[in-house]
Amino acid sequence: MLPTLLGVCLVLAFASLGRWQLGREDSKREQLAAADAALAGPPLPLAHVSGLADPGPVRVEGSGTFLPTPRLLLDNQRRGPQVGVRFYCAFQPEAGPALLVDLGWRPIGPDRALPEGGCPLGRHGVSGLLVPPPAVGLRLGPGLVEQAGGQGWLATRLEPAAVSAAWRLPSPLSPRVLRLDPALPLGYERDLALLANTLPPEKHRGYAIQWFGLAVAALVITVLLNLRRRP
Repeated sequence: MLPTLLGVCLVLAFASLGRWQLGREDSKREQLAAADAALAGPPLPLAHVSGLADPGPVRVEGSGTFLPTPRLLLDNQRRGPQVGVRFYCAFQPEAGPALLVDLGWRPIGPDRALPEGGCPLGRHGVSGLLVPPPAVGLRLGPGLVEQAGGQGWLATRLEPAAVSAAWRLPSPLSPRVLRLDPALPLGYERDLALLANTLPPEKHRGYAIQWFGLAVAALVITVLLNLRRRP
């Protein structure tokens, strides 16, 4: 009885993981389709949409001023085979709340020395894709730590509300961030790929097939154990 119960639990668990992976695939395909649609349309004024909580990507353009805040580096960001950090700086549009701007990616060596570079200053015109912050995985340890020697702040997850509190800003940052257009003469290496640091949809389908395969294997083993005649 106990082996049968264990086998049924394994079948259900493996099947649930497979369905979860298929759900992740569908979600990411929807994100990519929404980003493609936004990039194909005309840009909206950044000052009018920066404070909206709509999770979908929006193509925007506008002008404003970079705030004199420390730089924020998001850790464990891949670009191809290399690992590095993404630079974020606070930007105040002509209207609406300030928001974090993704200025691009810089590599980090084995010694984990943070790269040089700071935030732009003064007034600038910006354009790009307004999107939710990068997805948060497991919330292990502090998500935001101030670095010594004026190196700014290092984040393991990007949470605008937490950044607002850490920087003691007079008003909260926008819940969305601006992925800066690569054509602008600001920042570092970057693109507008939404899933640059995570698994593509095809990977999730592959994992789903593996989980469903394990579910089938567990089911077959359970059935065979129950059909086996005991002496």
